[in-house]
Amino acid sequence: MNETPQTPFHDLDHYVAVPRLAGLTASPDGTRLVATVQTLDGERTAYRTALWEVDPAGEQPARRLTRSAKGESSAAFTRTGDLLFTSARPDPDAADGADPVPALWLLPADGGEARVVATAPGGVSAPLAARSADVVSVAAELLPSAGDLTQDAALRKARKDQKVSAILHTGYPVRYWDHDLGPGEDRRLVGDLGALADVPAAPLPPAPGADAEARAAEPGRHLELRDLTGPGRYLHDHAADLSADGGTLVTSWTVPDAGAAQRSTLVAIDTATGERRVLVDDPDADATAPRISPDGAWVAYVTESISTPEQAPVVRLGLVALDGSTEPVVLADDWDRWPGRPTWLPDGTGLLVTADDDGRGPVFLVGFTGALPGGEVVVERVTADDAVLTDVSVTPDGATLFALRTSYVAPAEPVRVDLAAFRASGAPGERTPVPATVLRSPVPAPPLPGRLTEVETTTDDGVRVRAWLALPADAGPDAKAPLLLWIHGGPLGSWNVWSWRWNPWLMVAQGYAVLLPDPALSTGYGQEFVQRGWGAWGGAPFTDLMAITDAAEALPEIDETRTAAMGGSFGGYMANWVAGHTDRFRAVVTHASLWALDQFGPTTDASFYWAREMTPERALENSPHRSVDQIRTPMLVIHGDKDYRVPVGEGLRLWFELLTRSGLAASDDGETPHRFLYFPDENHWVLTPQNAKTWYQVVSVFLAEHVLGETRELPSTLG
Repeated sequence: MNETPQTPFHDLDHYVAVPRLAGLTASPDGTRLVATVQTLDGERTAYRTALWEVDPAGEQPARRLTRSAKGESSAAFTRTGDLLFTSARPDPDAADGADPVPALWLLPADGGEARVVATAPGGVSAPLAARSADVVSVAAELLPSAGDLTQDAALRKARKDQKVSAILHTGYPVRYWDHDLGPGEDRRLVGDLGALADVPAAPLPPAPGADAEARAAEPGRHLELRDLTGPGRYLHDHAADLSADGGTLVTSWTVPDAGAAQRSTLVAIDTATGERRVLVDDPDADATAPRISPDGAWVAYVTESISTPEQAPVVRLGLVALDGSTEPVVLADDWDRWPGRPTWLPDGTGLLVTADDDGRGPVFLVGFTGALPGGEVVVERVTADDAVLTDVSVTPDGATLFALRTSYVAPAEPVRVDLAAFRASGAPGERTPVPATVLRSPVPAPPLPGRLTEVETTTDDGVRVRAWLALPADAGPDAKAPLLLWIHGGPLGSWNVWSWRWNPWLMVAQGYAVLLPDPALSTGYGQEFVQRGWGAWGGAPFTDLMAITDAAEALPEIDETRTAAMGGSFGGYMANWVAGHTDRFRAVVTHASLWALDQFGPTTDASFYWAREMTPERALENSPHRSVDQIRTPMLVIHGDKDYRVPVGEGLRLWFELLTRSGLAASDDGETPHRFLYFPDENHWVLTPQNAKTWYQVVSVFLAEHVLGETRELPSTLG
């Protein structure tokens, strides 16, 4: 066997320290790009972020713009090119002892120090800046009875002083992913950056007894933020956009629906008067991800039909006039892909969107050949890369788009795409996709310990199923690799984008071939491919996984006698289902997994969504716990206590039933081949560096024992 060169994937300490790039933002004139870079802190126990500038021409190296222990994120450019961001870094002008919550900072375009321009007692987030005006909007969490930020500060102080943590709920949901909802609720606030023009150079002296909130209200120091949305949980997990002139904010607006459900509408809010009007309210669909056209006439958005146990959701683009003069229409209804949040072309003649597509995520142009809202709509693939593109922006002349590109070959990297060349390559519908040009990234791509290829097969019902296969560099007929089937979560998703958390190359570095399949329910293969598995998780998704595993095992690089299966979330569900319905694998790893579906449904953080797919009868039919007595494969169960999407009760019940009812139940002296890795303070993903490292260490030891027949030491940090 040839010796494999050492890479960051061969050493977990090296791996968790690799910098990670995300979030590309372009200035209004297209001359500046800013990205967020995440690095390991000095204690190696957390990540912190900084903003870096990337040269759009790709000639100069990236340069760091910010530096602090608290980190910076949520970059947004003002019309004059100043950079806004949020950070909980200390404000040199704040009163001593002020709580470190995220504030809005401004870094001048012409140089100088960043300074705070907006604060709120509960912190601010998600800044938006108008492209041709001084209007800026932020999200801030206020307590329900607070009429303004001053009242919110007083209410928070009272709760803190009296050590009250209770939350009285009047609706659903009460928690989300890994955090409790309430008592604060998001609101959108708006302010005028032009009012900051005469800020004094020296800090204003505090009045006697003044606190941070009082100083924030001093004239000229910070934005005077006005509440546009008022109390109520209307902006839970919202998305918003600000018109170029700053006169209108369009945001998703959550409304209650029957059976403790909720639905997303779109509203437009006048930023001067606070007057609100409904743009889209479809009882049969959620409306999200609004984008206002450059001329302020239209709003493009994503519409997702509300699913039923019989029908999977359908995702399309919608269009509505900003002034409400037209009824909402669906664009490109015959395009069999699910579009993401749109980006307008500067001349308003089309929308750029990304969409999962056959294990990739290209940029597509949804072009208009006539006057809106009628006329012909043509959808064309713009980018030729075998990759996923995100964070799309366009230069004012419409000639260039910028984005982040990622795949299983490389993590996120900034790229430039010649949009003018694409549009000049032919008539609409006949144009040729163009490749992206990589810019000089703040973070070079790490070398890989192997190579990436694809596998596909045809199932018994005649459906094509494909997968990525990551192979060790020296895998071949004379050096067959053990196979690790890794099942993605979602289930509405695709193995098409680099993940630092679920990274196959760590296992490839240990000699495994890692199979990353897209079975039924995966996106990027058309509506019918999703429908095949809808409400029948134990059906086509399972048989697709077994079919693509058969195809992989037939390859000359694969040792079909040494295999394992693993997955997280829905992938964990499938791992549990696999364990109860086949003994072909030597080991199964199940992370954050659904086990007893009758128990899971009412306890997940979005039970109403679950009820749109699974009737009680289907939940019972597809529940892995009913086959526990058939499990004869050693299982490693992993769960975090702060997981609200798949509550820890699933892992606890699975663990108990494995020990008492499985085909490998614990012996009379308590011995069992099964293991349970529990994280008291982790969420659905296990994100902190050292816990993520422990996750991979334990998984590696478990698989080595049962797949490779090797005994390895567990990390000493487990005691």
